Amino acid sequence: MIRVGVVGHQGYSDLTEVLATLHRLAPALSLRLSYEETLCSVAGPNAPAIDPSNVDALLTLGGDGTLLRAARLVPNRAVPILGVNLGRLGFLTCCPAAQLEEALRRLAAKDFVAESRMTLDARVANAEGIEQERWRALNDIVLHKGGFARVVSVRVEVDGETVGHFSADGVVMATPTGSTAYNLSAGGPVVYPTLETILLTPVSAHTLALRPLVLPATSVVTLHANGGPDELLVTVDGQVGRTFCHGEALIVRRSDHPVSIVRFPEQSFFSTMREKLHWGGLQDRDEPTRC
Repeated sequence: MIRVGVVGHQGYSDLTEVLATLHRLAPALSLRLSYEETLCSVAGPNAPAIDPSNVDALLTLGGDGTLLRAARLVPNRAVPILGVNLGRLGFLTCCPAAQLEEALRRLAAKDFVAESRMTLDARVANAEGIEQERWRALNDIVLHKGGFARVVSVRVEVDGETVGHFSADGVVMATPTGSTAYNLSAGGPVVYPTLETILLTPVSAHTLALRPLVLPATSVVTLHANGGPDELLVTVDGQVGRTFCHGEALIVRRSDHPVSIVRFPEQSFFSTMREKLHWGGLQDRDEPTRC
């Protein structure tokens, strides 16, 4: 019996149908299902809630945001996460909803690869060095100005040494998994997702001297606000966070707890890049015109 925790986004119209299919297939595949609290009412009156210490795998029904949220449910365990895409892009997910039955059968047969993905540990400390809040990020931690139309001035330190004073709309600190998210939009490099490194990318830098940095995974990155808006925002994986005030420090390092992402053996990072991001151009567009 495989204990599977189900996490889903109720904003998708296909969710109810997918849950019904899952409920139908689970007994024959020896899958014991439990659900995040917001899904229990949709899954049925007796649907059990997820116990993070009592699951062997997680199944996410939605998009990348749903998978990122699921990763925070088991912060200290590398539980394999199989993402089923109900949306459009789904870069981190494993398959579309149409392939749910096949994906479940392969999960039950353990016919999959669980890739260990580095995560980041981020914490905010006050002027006395006392920790105020802590998170784990699979994609990125972003320090930004929120809705203010002003430049953010941030002093960036790596392992206690000042790298420089960044004048920009914000700063992205990303994992290799997150290199294809906000980091890529901000002009940062694409990094193979199973590598271990920390990416430091300014957002809309106000000087040509600022470019993205690729740092060792052992680095400790510390950010201090120099000026700009009275309150900045720290956002973790685009979903959670808090305000960030002058005198506080945002400290980011590699987490001791990676996340395990499920893919099937025939899938690869480059095939996903070609399919989802049209990486390398479109074949029909790039073929020479025939007379």
